[in-house]
Amino acid sequence: MTYTSRPLPCLLLLIVFSFSVFSCDQKATPEKNPSLTYQEYQPKASDLIIDRGRYEDQLQGFWLATCIANWTGLVTEMDKIGEIGEVKTGAFYTREDWGKTDQPSIWAEGIPSNLSPTIDFVFADEDTLWGADDDTDIEYMYQELLLRNNTSMLTGEQIRQGWLRHIKAEEENYLWVSNQKAFDLMRAGLVPPATGDPANNPEYDMIDAQLTTEIFGLYAPARPKKAIEMAKLPIQTTARMESQWISEFYVAMFSLSSAADPALPIKDRLMWMAEEAKSTLLDSSYAARMYDFVKAKYEEGITWEQARDSVYIRYQVNQRDGYDLTSRNLYCNGCFAAGINFAASLVSLFYGEGDLIQTIKIGALAGWDSDNPTATWGGLIGFMMGKKEVEKAFGRKFSNRFHIHRTRIGFAGEGIDTFDNMAKKGLWIIDRVVQEELGGGVDLEKNRWYIPASTQQ
Repeated sequence: MTYTSRPLPCLLLLIVFSFSVFSCDQKATPEKNPSLTYQEYQPKASDLIIDRGRYEDQLQGFWLATCIANWTGLVTEMDKIGEIGEVKTGAFYTREDWGKTDQPSIWAEGIPSNLSPTIDFVFADEDTLWGADDDTDIEYMYQELLLRNNTSMLTGEQIRQGWLRHIKAEEENYLWVSNQKAFDLMRAGLVPPATGDPANNPEYDMIDAQLTTEIFGLYAPARPKKAIEMAKLPIQTTARMESQWISEFYVAMFSLSSAADPALPIKDRLMWMAEEAKSTLLDSSYAARMYDFVKAKYEEGITWEQARDSVYIRYQVNQRDGYDLTSRNLYCNGCFAAGINFAASLVSLFYGEGDLIQTIKIGALAGWDSDNPTATWGGLIGFMMGKKEVEKAFGRKFSNRFHIHRTRIGFAGEGIDTFDNMAKKGLWIIDRVVQEELGGGVDLEKNRWYIPASTQQ
């Protein structure tokens, strides 16, 4: 049976001397976090005011667009990882390959993806389910852990217990590289952050933390430093150094989306957010130099394919800026690595120019671990747009249901959740963060947050 939420007709209500149009979807009485005692707060003129009802739609947009981008990117995941040497015809996809036959990935033994015979968007219709994947399931898990433990800052033991409770140990568990190693270490008794320490986890510089922690940026709206503080231990569960800084870059961008001028086009907001978030990258790191390199290629006006090929030659062939993974002789030349996938993600960010559909297309065609950059930017742009605008962009309705038990275990309702419910839980976490971490207030009557101005964002 299809689950569809249909709004009642809007009513125009005449209030004393003024007219107000109420949103069709806005609840008359927003639900409280049942585990939080809401405190009285006196707003200040300098406070940042964020519409809590609008944010709920944005959180739904985040989950929906992440799923669209994640599943679309899975079609081309690991199809094209380059060949050491010159860029040869067929070594990478180009825009001309969109809509054409999908090629097999490096592990598919000549068989293309079973998600789609062609390189195209993958959608879940209204009467079906979005399946969880590694780009969504651990973020879902962290959201549940924050609520279960009534906290904004998870401890290492809370993270360990959550992983052990919700991840399968003896069968397919949808973990790879650093996540899998961290899980093995947890089962052996280690507690984060020791599970991401290079002395214990040789996979610490892989991509894993980037796809499990971005959501923390949404929990601290317009306060990237607080968001990074909240995300630090979850990030260090699997990452250090560049892979940690890259993850913090993403967290900062997600937080800054609430600080960007809403009057600007999404493209301009993203460019501002990216420049602000770059401060999380150590200037001498290969991550910072990758950022400068890709941005410079974009500003030169060359095509995104030329920029992507330049990334490949500079970092995987010539090993510039300290990116030396080719010399390590890793499986698939480090195709899961934080660095090369960060550079690829920047290609889709800059050249996508804030257009959700184009950003996902470029990310899916760019190469390497293509479902991860697509999921990241799809989720961020989807958040900035909101669920209604995401559906408008694609000209259709999608499933609103999420199946966390495709990849994880131990959740209520046999693992079936809805984006509405997931967004509501996100609001409850932010209520606590605003009140207890940011020193602000929650006005449930007006359905808004007051976030104090801060010079230490």
